[in-house]
Amino acid sequence: MAELSLERYWQLPPLSRTIATAAFLMSIGVHLGLMPGWWFVFYPDFIWKIPPQLWRFGTAFLLTGPKLRLLFDTYFLYSYLSQLEIGNPRFPRKEDLVWYLMFICGTIMLQTINYLAGFGFVSFLQALILAMCYTVTQDQRGMKISYMFITIPAQLTPYAMLLINLLFPGGVANMLLQVHGLLAAHLFDFLTRIWPEYGGGRNMIPTPAFLSTALQAVGSAQRKVAGAVGIRSPDQASGQSTGASRGPLPDSWGTRGRGHRLG
Repeated sequence: MAELSLERYWQLPPLSRTIATAAFLMSIGVHLGLMPGWWFVFYPDFIWKIPPQLWRFGTAFLLTGPKLRLLFDTYFLYSYLSQLEIGNPRFPRKEDLVWYLMFICGTIMLQTINYLAGFGFVSFLQALILAMCYTVTQDQRGMKISYMFITIPAQLTPYAMLLINLLFPGGVANMLLQVHGLLAAHLFDFLTRIWPEYGGGRNMIPTPAFLSTALQAVGSAQRKVAGAVGIRSPDQASGQSTGASRGPLPDSWGTRGRGHRLG
């Protein structure tokens, strides 16, 4: 049974699987007190130390909330990311999705309002989740979804996610953080789709060529390691790529039909 579960785990979309697992394990370690949270949050002063703590650029997007938010944040992170990774025509290559994540995360962190207005956010996962929700739902126009027992057009989901914060303590601060993600995703959409299609221009931020070379090198190394430890690839295990969109959470969470996600 354990071998079967592990095999199914390795058949999940690799980028979504890796990022969601990293967020879940790192966050549970922090919330259980096994690791100090200040190791992973974003403090600009630590970036300029010698040696610079550059990992904070990535870990600041992986720290989830405590208790139920640990599960929900991990689920939404995996759900939206897997929808971008599997079968999305806007990201036909892995490097296109990696570039999207780099642009979105960088834009969220570079928005000067974060510091000039004195918000001082040190983790950005909520902004990233909302950004991915925006990108996913832009391709679902004309569809309806059920969000918090209310049926709304799919493209309004990110705005519903913003407003729902007002029902919870500290929701205004979280809403302001999510706005960073909304602006970043809209900027990406404008530069890569709206301007080329409707403005007669070109894609202003094409995927850099070096990402293709880097990912090919990483993929080759992973295949060598997998072969050495006897792990079969999804194609070898099932005869074809599964395209599964399940995550590290119970299967029942991922079996809702299209248009019936929570957010």
